[in-house]
Amino acid sequence: MNAKKIISGILGAALALSMAACSAAPATTEEPAAQPAQTQQTVTETPKQEAAAPEAQPAAQQEETAKAPKYVFLFIGDGMSYPQFQAASDYLGALADSDYVQALPSNSYDGRAGAVLDGPEALNFMNFDVAGSAVTYDSCSFAPDSASTATSIATGYKTYSGMINVDITGSTPYETIAEKLHSQKGWKVGIISSVNLNHATPAAFYAHQASRNNYYEIGEELVKSGFEYFAGGGLKKVTGPDKDKTSLYDLATEAGYKVTYTQADAEAVTAADEKVILIDEHLADSDAMDYELDRQEGEWALADYVKKGIEVLNNDTGFFMMCEGGKIDWACHANDAGTTVTDTLALADAVQVAIDFAKEHADETLILVTGDHETGGLTIGFAGTDYDTYLDSLANQTISYAQFDEQYVAAYKENGTSFEDAMKDVEKLFGLKLSGEETDRLVLTDYEVQRLRTAYELAMSDTTSDDYTQEQYVLYGTYNPFSVTVTHILNNKSGVDFTSYSHTGLPVAVFADGAGADAFTGYYDNTEIYQKMASLVGVQ
Repeated sequence: MNAKKIISGILGAALALSMAACSAAPATTEEPAAQPAQTQQTVTETPKQEAAAPEAQPAAQQEETAKAPKYVFLFIGDGMSYPQFQAASDYLGALADSDYVQALPSNSYDGRAGAVLDGPEALNFMNFDVAGSAVTYDSCSFAPDSASTATSIATGYKTYSGMINVDITGSTPYETIAEKLHSQKGWKVGIISSVNLNHATPAAFYAHQASRNNYYEIGEELVKSGFEYFAGGGLKKVTGPDKDKTSLYDLATEAGYKVTYTQADAEAVTAADEKVILIDEHLADSDAMDYELDRQEGEWALADYVKKGIEVLNNDTGFFMMCEGGKIDWACHANDAGTTVTDTLALADAVQVAIDFAKEHADETLILVTGDHETGGLTIGFAGTDYDTYLDSLANQTISYAQFDEQYVAAYKENGTSFEDAMKDVEKLFGLKLSGEETDRLVLTDYEVQRLRTAYELAMSDTTSDDYTQEQYVLYGTYNPFSVTVTHILNNKSGVDFTSYSHTGLPVAVFADGAGADAFTGYYDNTEIYQKMASLVGVQ
Protein backbone atom coordinates (compact mmCIF):
# COMPACT_ATOMS: atom_id res chain seq x y z
CA MET A 1 0.00 0.00 0.00
CA ASN A 2 1.35 3.43 -0.92
CA ALA A 3 1.52 5.82 2.03
CA LYS A 4 1.26 8.89 -0.18
CA LYS A 5 -2.15 7.76 -1.50
CA ILE A 6 -3.44 7.22 2.04
CA ILE A 7 -2.13 10.60 3.16
CA SER A 8 -3.90 12.31 0.30
CA GLY A 9 -7.22 10.79 1.31
CA ILE A 10 -6.88 11.56 4.98
CA LEU A 11 -5.73 15.12 4.41
CA GLY A 12 -8.86 15.75 2.39
CA ALA A 13 -11.03 14.70 5.35
CA ALA A 14 -9.05 16.15 8.27
CA LEU A 15 -10.63 19.02 10.21
CA ALA A 16 -8.35 21.59 11.79
CA LEU A 17 -10.39 21.90 14.98
CA SER A 18 -8.65 23.62 17.88
CA MET A 19 -9.92 22.68 21.33
CA ALA A 20 -8.61 23.57 24.76
CA ALA A 21 -7.06 20.75 26.77
CA CYS A 22 -8.97 20.20 29.99
CA SER A 23 -6.15 21.03 32.38
CA ALA A 24 -3.34 22.60 30.36
CA ALA A 25 -2.38 26.25 30.38
CA PRO A 26 -3.37 27.05 26.80
CA ALA A 27 -0.63 29.19 25.36
CA THR A 28 2.55 27.73 26.69
CA THR A 29 4.60 24.59 26.70
CA GLU A 30 4.03 24.39 30.42
CA GLU A 31 2.25 21.34 31.76
CA PRO A 32 -1.28 20.97 33.11
CA ALA A 33 -1.85 21.56 36.78
CA ALA A 34 -0.92 18.72 39.07
CA GLN A 35 -3.44 15.92 39.48
CA PRO A 36 -3.57 13.70 42.60
CA ALA A 37 -0.41 13.01 44.56
CA GLN A 38 2.35 11.02 42.92
CA THR A 39 1.99 7.29 42.61
CA GLN A 40 4.11 5.27 44.99
CA GLN A 41 3.13 1.79 43.80
CA THR A 42 5.81 -0.30 42.16
CA VAL A 43 4.76 -1.61 38.77
CA THR A 44 5.31 -5.27 38.13
CA GLU A 45 2.39 -6.17 35.94
CA THR A 46 -0.16 -4.32 33.87
CA PRO A 47 -3.58 -4.72 35.50
CA LYS A 48 -6.58 -6.24 33.81
CA GLN A 49 -8.35 -4.02 31.34
CA GLU A 50 -10.66 -1.48 33.02
CA ALA A 51 -13.23 0.93 31.79
CA ALA A 52 -10.61 3.43 30.67
CA ALA A 53 -8.69 0.83 28.67
CA PRO A 54 -9.47 -0.36 25.15
CA GLU A 55 -10.96 -3.75 24.44
CA ALA A 56 -8.73 -6.51 23.15
CA GLN A 57 -7.99 -5.98 19.49
CA PRO A 58 -8.99 -8.54 16.86
CA ALA A 59 -6.10 -7.26 14.75
CA ALA A 60 -3.85 -9.50 16.80
CA GLN A 61 -5.21 -12.50 14.90
CA GLN A 62 -4.04 -10.94 11.66
CA GLU A 63 -0.59 -10.28 13.13
CA GLU A 64 0.09 -13.88 14.17
CA THR A 65 1.60 -14.70 10.82
CA ALA A 66 3.79 -11.58 10.72
CA LYS A 67 7.49 -12.03 11.41
CA ALA A 68 8.31 -10.78 14.88
CA PRO A 69 10.73 -7.85 14.79
CA LYS A 70 13.87 -7.99 16.91
CA TYR A 71 14.70 -4.30 16.62
CA VAL A 72 11.95 -1.71 17.07
CA PHE A 73 12.34 2.02 16.46
CA LEU A 74 9.47 4.27 17.55
CA PHE A 75 9.83 7.89 16.43
CA ILE A 76 7.37 10.37 17.93
CA GLY A 77 7.12 13.88 16.56
CA ASP A 78 5.59 15.71 19.51
CA GLY A 79 2.84 17.94 18.14
CA MET A 80 3.37 16.49 14.64
CA SER A 81 0.33 15.64 12.58
CA TYR A 82 -0.42 15.91 8.86
CA PRO A 83 0.08 19.69 8.62
CA GLN A 84 3.58 19.60 10.11
CA PHE A 85 5.16 16.96 7.89
CA GLN A 86 3.20 18.10 4.84
CA ALA A 87 4.39 21.68 5.35
CA ALA A 88 7.97 20.42 5.60
CA SER A 89 7.50 18.36 2.46
CA ASP A 90 5.95 21.28 0.57
CA TYR A 91 8.75 23.55 1.77
CA LEU A 92 11.39 21.23 0.33
CA GLY A 93 9.43 21.06 -2.91
CA ALA A 94 9.24 24.84 -3.12
CA LEU A 95 12.96 25.27 -2.59
CA ALA A 96 13.84 22.67 -5.20
CA ASP A 97 11.47 23.91 -7.91
CA SER A 98 12.57 26.85 -10.05
CA ASP A 99 9.04 27.16 -11.43
CA TYR A 100 7.73 27.80 -7.91
CA VAL A 101 9.06 31.35 -7.74
CA GLN A 102 8.06 32.04 -11.34
CA ALA A 103 4.45 30.94 -11.09
CA LEU A 104 1.84 33.65 -11.30
CA PRO A 105 -0.70 34.07 -8.49
CA SER A 106 -3.73 31.85 -8.80
CA ASN A 107 -5.99 34.84 -9.51
CA SER A 108 -3.90 35.78 -12.57
CA TYR A 109 -5.58 33.40 -14.95
CA ASP A 110 -4.85 35.37 -18.10
CA GLY A 111 -1.46 35.37 -19.73
CA ARG A 112 0.15 32.64 -17.71
CA ALA A 113 3.77 31.90 -18.57
CA GLY A 114 3.33 28.14 -18.41
CA ALA A 115 5.13 27.43 -15.13
CA VAL A 116 4.16 24.02 -13.76
CA LEU A 117 4.90 23.15 -10.14
CA ASP A 118 6.65 19.89 -9.35
CA GLY A 119 4.92 19.46 -6.00
CA PRO A 120 6.30 18.41 -2.62
CA GLU A 121 9.39 16.40 -1.84
CA ALA A 122 8.25 13.60 0.43
CA LEU A 123 10.11 13.08 3.70
CA ASN A 124 11.67 9.63 4.01
CA PHE A 125 8.98 8.19 6.28
CA MET A 126 6.25 9.45 3.92
CA ASN A 127 7.57 6.88 1.45
CA PHE A 128 7.02 3.95 3.79
CA ASP A 129 4.79 1.31 2.22
CA VAL A 130 2.36 1.33 5.16
CA ALA A 131 0.50 4.30 6.61
CA GLY A 132 -2.39 4.55 9.02
CA SER A 133 -4.04 7.20 11.13
CA ALA A 134 -4.68 7.33 14.88
CA VAL A 135 -7.26 9.24 16.93
CA THR A 136 -5.68 11.04 19.89
CA TYR A 137 -8.45 11.95 22.38
CA ASP A 138 -7.86 11.20 26.07
CA SER A 139 -10.13 10.69 29.09
CA CYS A 140 -11.06 14.35 29.35
CA SER A 141 -10.44 16.08 26.02
CA PHE A 142 -10.46 15.80 22.23
CA ALA A 143 -7.43 18.11 22.35
CA PRO A 144 -5.24 16.09 24.73
CA ASP A 145 -1.79 16.70 26.18
CA SER A 146 1.47 14.79 25.68
CA ALA A 147 1.33 12.87 28.97
CA SER A 148 -1.96 11.15 28.25
CA THR A 149 -1.35 10.53 24.56
CA ALA A 150 2.11 9.10 25.16
CA THR A 151 0.54 6.92 27.86
CA SER A 152 -1.87 5.56 25.25
CA ILE A 153 0.97 4.76 22.87
CA ALA A 154 3.19 3.24 25.57
CA THR A 155 0.58 1.21 27.49
CA GLY A 156 -2.66 0.94 25.49
CA TYR A 157 -4.64 2.83 28.14
CA LYS A 158 -6.45 6.16 28.16
CA THR A 159 -6.00 8.55 31.07
CA TYR A 160 -6.45 12.23 31.97
CA SER A 161 -4.32 14.96 30.49
CA GLY A 162 -1.30 15.54 32.70
CA MET A 163 -1.08 11.96 33.99
CA ILE A 164 1.61 9.45 33.06
CA ASN A 165 0.92 5.71 32.96
CA VAL A 166 -1.68 5.70 35.73
CA ASP A 167 -5.45 5.43 35.70
CA ILE A 168 -7.67 8.47 36.18
CA THR A 169 -7.57 8.06 39.97
CA GLY A 170 -3.78 8.30 39.92
CA SER A 171 -3.56 5.07 41.94
CA THR A 172 -3.28 2.22 39.42
CA PRO A 173 -0.06 2.12 37.37
CA TYR A 174 0.25 0.73 33.86
CA GLU A 175 3.31 -1.18 32.65
CA THR A 176 4.82 0.19 29.42
CA ILE A 177 5.88 -1.57 26.25
CA ALA A 178 9.50 -0.63 27.01
CA GLU A 179 9.31 -2.07 30.54
CA LYS A 180 7.76 -5.28 29.25
CA LEU A 181 10.38 -5.75 26.56
CA HIS A 182 13.11 -5.10 29.10
CA SER A 183 11.81 -7.51 31.73
CA GLN A 184 10.05 -10.18 29.67
CA LYS A 185 12.29 -10.40 26.60
CA GLY A 186 15.62 -9.14 27.90
CA TRP A 187 15.75 -6.43 25.24
CA LYS A 188 17.88 -3.36 25.73
CA VAL A 189 15.99 -0.06 25.76
CA GLY A 190 16.91 3.44 24.65
CA ILE A 191 15.01 6.71 25.20
CA ILE A 192 15.99 9.85 23.25
CA SER A 193 14.41 13.30 23.24
CA SER A 194 15.31 16.75 21.99
CA VAL A 195 13.58 18.12 25.12
CA ASN A 196 14.05 17.10 28.76
CA LEU A 197 14.48 13.39 29.42
CA ASN A 198 11.94 13.60 32.27
CA HIS A 199 9.44 15.48 30.11
CA ALA A 200 6.05 13.92 29.43
CA THR A 201 6.68 11.90 26.27
CA PRO A 202 9.97 10.21 27.20
CA ALA A 203 8.67 9.72 30.76
CA ALA A 204 5.70 7.78 29.39
CA PHE A 205 7.99 4.86 28.60
CA TYR A 206 9.41 4.41 32.09
CA ALA A 207 7.52 6.49 34.71
CA HIS A 208 4.17 6.23 36.53
CA GLN A 209 3.01 9.51 38.02
CA ALA A 210 -0.30 11.20 38.73
CA SER A 211 1.20 14.48 37.53
CA ARG A 212 3.67 15.10 34.73
CA ASN A 213 4.96 17.97 36.86
CA ASN A 214 6.55 15.54 39.32
CA TYR A 215 9.86 15.95 37.54
CA TYR A 216 12.07 14.81 40.38
CA GLU A 217 10.03 11.68 41.00
CA ILE A 218 10.00 10.97 37.28
CA GLY A 219 13.78 11.35 37.27
CA GLU A 220 14.03 8.86 40.12
CA GLU A 221 12.03 6.39 38.04
CA LEU A 222 14.36 7.00 35.10
CA VAL A 223 17.28 5.92 37.25
CA LYS A 224 15.40 2.89 38.63
CA SER A 225 14.29 1.76 35.15
CA GLY A 226 17.67 0.26 34.38
CA PHE A 227 17.21 1.11 30.72
CA GLU A 228 20.54 1.11 28.97
CA TYR A 229 20.46 4.37 27.03
CA PHE A 230 19.06 7.85 27.66
CA ALA A 231 20.14 10.79 25.50
CA GLY A 232 19.24 14.33 24.46
CA GLY A 233 18.07 17.15 26.68
CA GLY A 234 18.87 17.61 30.35
CA LEU A 235 16.73 16.69 33.35
CA LYS A 236 14.27 19.22 34.79
CA LYS A 237 14.21 19.96 38.53
CA VAL A 238 17.41 17.96 38.94
CA THR A 239 17.53 18.65 42.72
CA GLY A 240 13.78 18.83 43.24
CA PRO A 241 11.36 21.77 43.17
CA ASP A 242 12.93 23.26 46.31
CA LYS A 243 16.50 22.42 45.26
CA ASP A 244 17.05 20.41 48.42
CA LYS A 245 17.32 16.84 47.10
CA THR A 246 20.21 14.73 45.90
CA SER A 247 21.01 15.50 42.27
CA LEU A 248 19.35 13.09 39.86
CA TYR A 249 22.66 12.88 38.03
CA ASP A 250 24.37 11.74 41.24
CA LEU A 251 21.64 9.15 41.80
CA ALA A 252 22.18 7.91 38.25
CA THR A 253 25.92 7.61 38.80
CA GLU A 254 25.34 5.68 42.04
CA ALA A 255 23.04 3.32 40.10
CA GLY A 256 25.79 2.47 37.63
CA TYR A 257 25.05 4.95 34.85
CA LYS A 258 27.82 6.74 33.02
CA VAL A 259 26.60 10.33 32.71
CA THR A 260 28.22 12.56 30.09
CA TYR A 261 27.85 16.31 29.65
CA THR A 262 30.14 16.98 26.69
CA GLN A 263 29.98 15.88 23.09
CA ALA A 264 33.50 14.51 23.26
CA ASP A 265 32.59 12.24 26.18
CA ALA A 266 29.42 11.15 24.39
CA GLU A 267 31.41 10.24 21.30
CA ALA A 268 33.66 8.01 23.44
CA VAL A 269 30.71 5.99 24.82
CA THR A 270 30.45 2.37 23.66
CA ALA A 271 28.31 -0.66 24.42
CA ALA A 272 30.92 -1.62 27.02
CA ASP A 273 29.65 1.23 29.19
CA GLU A 274 26.42 -0.79 29.60
CA LYS A 275 24.20 2.03 30.99
CA VAL A 276 24.60 5.64 29.88
CA ILE A 277 22.89 9.02 30.06
CA LEU A 278 24.14 11.49 27.45
CA ILE A 279 23.23 15.12 28.17
CA ASP A 280 23.62 17.43 25.20
CA GLU A 281 26.54 19.82 25.63
CA HIS A 282 24.72 22.76 24.05
CA LEU A 283 21.53 22.97 26.10
CA ALA A 284 19.27 25.84 25.13
CA ASP A 285 15.84 26.98 26.32
CA SER A 286 14.59 25.06 29.37
CA ASP A 287 17.65 22.77 29.22
CA ALA A 288 16.48 21.23 25.96
CA MET A 289 18.56 20.68 22.84
CA ASP A 290 18.92 23.53 20.39
CA TYR A 291 16.27 23.96 17.74
CA GLU A 292 17.60 22.65 14.45
CA LEU A 293 17.48 26.22 13.11
CA ASP A 294 19.86 27.32 15.89
CA ARG A 295 22.16 24.29 15.86
CA GLN A 296 25.75 25.17 15.00
CA GLU A 297 27.97 23.20 12.61
CA GLY A 298 29.52 20.24 14.38
CA GLU A 299 26.92 20.25 17.14
CA TRP A 300 25.13 16.91 17.55
CA ALA A 301 21.64 16.64 16.14
CA LEU A 302 18.89 14.18 17.04
CA ALA A 303 20.22 11.82 14.35
CA ASP A 304 23.60 11.61 16.10
CA TYR A 305 21.97 10.40 19.30
CA VAL A 306 20.09 7.73 17.37
CA LYS A 307 23.35 6.60 15.76
CA LYS A 308 25.09 6.41 19.15
CA GLY A 309 22.06 4.65 20.60
CA ILE A 310 22.31 1.89 18.03
CA GLU A 311 25.98 1.47 18.93
CA VAL A 312 25.13 1.11 22.63
CA LEU A 313 22.00 -1.03 22.25
CA ASN A 314 22.75 -3.34 19.35
CA ASN A 315 22.79 -6.99 20.41
CA ASP A 316 21.54 -10.39 19.27
CA THR A 317 18.58 -10.47 21.66
CA GLY A 318 16.90 -7.25 20.52
CA PHE A 319 16.36 -3.60 21.39
CA PHE A 320 13.62 -0.98 21.57
CA MET A 321 14.36 2.69 20.92
CA MET A 322 11.95 5.60 21.34
CA CYS A 323 13.15 8.88 19.84
CA GLU A 324 11.11 12.06 20.32
CA GLY A 325 11.34 15.20 18.24
CA GLY A 326 9.99 17.18 21.16
CA LYS A 327 10.70 20.69 19.95
CA ILE A 328 8.33 20.38 17.00
CA ASP A 329 5.66 20.80 19.64
CA TRP A 330 7.38 23.76 21.29
CA ALA A 331 7.78 25.58 17.98
CA CYS A 332 4.10 25.00 17.15
CA HIS A 333 3.02 26.29 20.57
CA ALA A 334 4.90 29.48 19.68
CA ASN A 335 3.38 29.56 16.16
CA ASP A 336 6.87 29.55 14.60
CA ALA A 337 6.40 27.81 11.24
CA GLY A 338 10.01 28.13 10.06
CA THR A 339 11.33 26.48 13.21
CA THR A 340 8.58 23.85 13.05
CA VAL A 341 9.62 22.86 9.53
CA THR A 342 13.33 22.56 10.31
CA ASP A 343 12.75 20.49 13.47
CA THR A 344 10.45 18.20 11.49
CA LEU A 345 13.26 17.75 8.97
CA ALA A 346 15.63 16.98 11.88
CA LEU A 347 13.28 14.18 12.95
CA ALA A 348 13.36 12.81 9.39
CA ASP A 349 17.17 12.84 9.55
CA ALA A 350 16.97 10.74 12.72
CA VAL A 351 14.57 8.34 11.00
CA GLN A 352 17.11 7.95 8.20
CA VAL A 353 19.61 6.46 10.67
CA ALA A 354 17.06 3.75 11.49
CA ILE A 355 16.35 3.21 7.80
CA ASP A 356 20.06 2.69 7.16
CA PHE A 357 20.23 0.22 10.08
CA ALA A 358 17.25 -1.67 8.70
CA LYS A 359 19.02 -2.20 5.37
CA GLU A 360 21.37 -4.56 7.23
CA HIS A 361 18.52 -6.15 9.24
CA ALA A 362 15.67 -6.02 6.77
CA ASP A 363 13.64 -8.94 8.14
CA GLU A 364 14.17 -8.08 11.81
CA THR A 365 13.54 -4.34 12.06
CA LEU A 366 10.29 -2.42 12.55
CA ILE A 367 10.30 1.38 12.19
CA LEU A 368 7.29 3.41 13.33
CA VAL A 369 6.89 7.17 12.88
CA THR A 370 3.94 8.96 14.44
CA GLY A 371 2.87 11.94 16.54
CA ASP A 372 1.24 12.11 19.94
CA HIS A 373 -1.13 14.94 18.95
CA GLU A 374 -1.20 18.04 16.76
CA THR A 375 -0.11 21.39 18.17
CA GLY A 376 -1.03 24.89 17.09
CA GLY A 377 -3.68 24.16 14.46
CA LEU A 378 -1.14 24.66 11.68
CA THR A 379 -2.73 25.18 8.28
CA ILE A 380 -1.24 25.30 4.78
CA GLY A 381 -3.08 28.29 3.41
CA PHE A 382 -3.86 31.80 4.66
CA ALA A 383 -6.70 34.23 4.03
CA GLY A 384 -4.31 36.95 2.90
CA THR A 385 -2.67 34.82 0.19
CA ASP A 386 -5.89 33.37 -1.28
CA TYR A 387 -5.10 30.08 -3.06
CA ASP A 388 -1.36 30.69 -3.10
CA THR A 389 1.56 29.72 -0.93
CA TYR A 390 5.08 31.14 -0.88
CA LEU A 391 6.77 28.58 1.33
CA ASP A 392 10.23 29.45 0.05
CA SER A 393 9.91 32.68 2.07
CA LEU A 394 10.37 30.63 5.27
CA ALA A 395 13.99 30.09 4.21
CA ASN A 396 14.65 33.72 5.14
CA GLN A 397 14.30 32.85 8.83
CA THR A 398 17.67 31.96 10.33
CA ILE A 399 16.88 31.90 14.04
CA SER A 400 14.16 30.42 16.24
CA TYR A 401 11.73 32.56 18.19
CA ALA A 402 13.42 31.36 21.40
CA GLN A 403 16.89 32.49 20.38
CA PHE A 404 15.49 35.76 19.03
CA ASP A 405 13.87 36.38 22.42
CA GLU A 406 17.02 35.54 24.33
CA GLN A 407 19.66 37.16 22.14
CA TYR A 408 17.83 40.20 20.82
CA VAL A 409 14.46 41.16 22.30
CA ALA A 410 15.66 41.05 25.90
CA ALA A 411 18.44 43.50 24.98
CA TYR A 412 16.00 45.86 23.22
CA LYS A 413 14.14 46.49 26.45
CA GLU A 414 17.31 46.79 28.50
CA ASN A 415 18.92 49.23 26.04
CA GLY A 416 15.82 51.19 25.06
CA THR A 417 16.27 50.24 21.38
CA SER A 418 14.03 52.04 18.91
CA PHE A 419 11.51 50.15 16.81
CA GLU A 420 13.32 51.13 13.61
CA ASP A 421 16.64 49.75 14.90
CA ALA A 422 14.98 46.53 16.06
CA MET A 423 13.52 46.12 12.57
CA LYS A 424 17.05 46.08 11.13
CA ASP A 425 17.60 42.82 13.05
CA VAL A 426 14.22 41.53 11.90
CA GLU A 427 15.23 42.09 8.28
CA LYS A 428 18.56 40.34 8.84
CA LEU A 429 17.11 37.35 10.72
CA PHE A 430 13.64 36.93 9.15
CA GLY A 431 13.81 38.80 5.84
CA LEU A 432 10.92 41.18 6.65
CA LYS A 433 11.56 44.71 5.36
CA LEU A 434 10.16 48.14 6.12
CA SER A 435 10.78 49.23 2.53
CA GLY A 436 11.79 47.79 -0.83
CA GLU A 437 10.58 46.90 -4.30
CA GLU A 438 6.82 46.62 -4.75
CA THR A 439 7.22 43.09 -6.11
CA ASP A 440 9.16 41.91 -3.05
CA ARG A 441 6.79 39.72 -1.05
CA LEU A 442 8.72 40.34 2.16
CA VAL A 443 8.19 44.12 2.17
CA LEU A 444 5.78 44.92 4.97
CA THR A 445 2.44 46.59 4.33
CA ASP A 446 1.27 49.55 6.43
CA TYR A 447 -1.06 47.16 8.28
CA GLU A 448 1.77 44.76 9.08
CA VAL A 449 4.08 47.55 10.22
CA GLN A 450 1.40 48.82 12.59
CA ARG A 451 0.91 45.30 14.00
CA LEU A 452 4.64 45.06 14.65
CA ARG A 453 4.88 48.52 16.16
CA THR A 454 1.98 47.85 18.53
CA ALA A 455 3.49 44.51 19.57
CA TYR A 456 6.90 46.11 20.06
CA GLU A 457 5.52 48.81 22.33
CA LEU A 458 3.78 46.18 24.43
CA ALA A 459 6.96 44.08 24.61
CA MET A 460 8.92 47.10 25.81
CA SER A 461 6.37 47.88 28.55
CA ASP A 462 6.12 46.27 31.97
CA THR A 463 2.87 44.54 31.02
CA THR A 464 2.89 40.76 31.47
CA SER A 465 0.63 38.15 29.93
CA ASP A 466 -1.24 37.97 33.23
CA ASP A 467 -2.45 41.51 32.52
CA TYR A 468 -3.47 40.92 28.88
CA THR A 469 -6.89 41.78 27.56
CA GLN A 470 -8.74 39.04 25.71
CA GLU A 471 -7.65 40.58 22.42
CA GLN A 472 -4.00 40.65 23.47
CA TYR A 473 -4.12 37.05 24.64
CA VAL A 474 -5.60 35.90 21.34
CA LEU A 475 -2.91 37.82 19.46
CA TYR A 476 0.12 36.83 21.54
CA GLY A 477 -0.74 33.95 23.89
CA THR A 478 1.89 34.07 26.62
CA TYR A 479 4.76 34.65 24.19
CA ASN A 480 6.75 37.82 23.65
CA PRO A 481 4.40 40.04 21.63
CA PHE A 482 7.10 41.24 19.25
CA SER A 483 8.65 37.84 18.55
CA VAL A 484 5.36 36.08 17.96
CA THR A 485 4.12 38.88 15.70
CA VAL A 486 7.29 38.65 13.60
CA THR A 487 6.77 34.91 13.08
CA HIS A 488 3.03 35.36 12.49
CA ILE A 489 3.68 37.84 9.68
CA LEU A 490 6.39 35.71 8.08
CA ASN A 491 4.08 32.67 8.34
CA ASN A 492 1.26 34.57 6.68
CA LYS A 493 3.41 35.97 3.90
CA SER A 494 4.49 32.38 3.25
CA GLY A 495 0.89 31.22 3.03
CA VAL A 496 0.58 29.33 6.33
CA ASP A 497 -1.20 30.08 9.58
CA PHE A 498 -1.94 28.76 13.09
CA THR A 499 -5.28 28.68 14.91
CA SER A 500 -4.08 28.06 18.47
CA TYR A 501 -1.22 28.26 20.95
CA SER A 502 -2.35 24.91 22.34
CA HIS A 503 -3.11 21.42 21.08
CA THR A 504 -5.88 20.42 18.66
CA GLY A 505 -7.98 17.32 18.03
CA LEU A 506 -6.52 16.28 14.68
CA PRO A 507 -5.65 12.61 14.17
CA VAL A 508 -2.00 11.73 13.66
CA ALA A 509 -0.38 9.66 10.96
CA VAL A 510 1.26 6.32 11.74
CA PHE A 511 3.93 5.32 9.23
CA ALA A 512 5.38 1.82 9.42
CA ASP A 513 8.13 -0.03 7.61
CA GLY A 514 9.71 -3.45 8.02
CA ALA A 515 8.78 -6.54 10.01
CA GLY A 516 5.09 -6.48 10.97
CA ALA A 517 4.45 -3.10 9.36
CA ASP A 518 1.21 -4.24 7.70
CA ALA A 519 -0.47 -4.28 11.12
CA PHE A 520 -0.45 -0.48 11.24
CA THR A 521 -2.63 0.32 8.26
CA GLY A 522 -6.14 1.70 8.75
CA TYR A 523 -7.82 4.26 10.98
CA TYR A 524 -7.78 3.44 14.68
CA ASP A 525 -7.38 4.67 18.24
CA ASN A 526 -3.89 5.60 19.45
CA THR A 527 -4.10 2.86 22.12
CA GLU A 528 -3.94 0.37 19.27
CA ILE A 529 -0.39 1.45 18.47
CA TYR A 530 0.58 -0.23 21.72
CA GLN A 531 -1.68 -3.23 21.07
CA LYS A 532 -0.16 -3.80 17.66
CA MET A 533 3.41 -3.47 18.93
CA ALA A 534 2.77 -5.79 21.89
CA SER A 535 1.21 -8.43 19.66
CA LEU A 536 4.10 -8.33 17.20
CA VAL A 537 6.88 -8.58 19.81
CA GLY A 538 5.04 -11.11 21.97
CA VAL A 539 4.74 -9.40 25.36
CA GLN A 540 1.83 -9.72 27.78
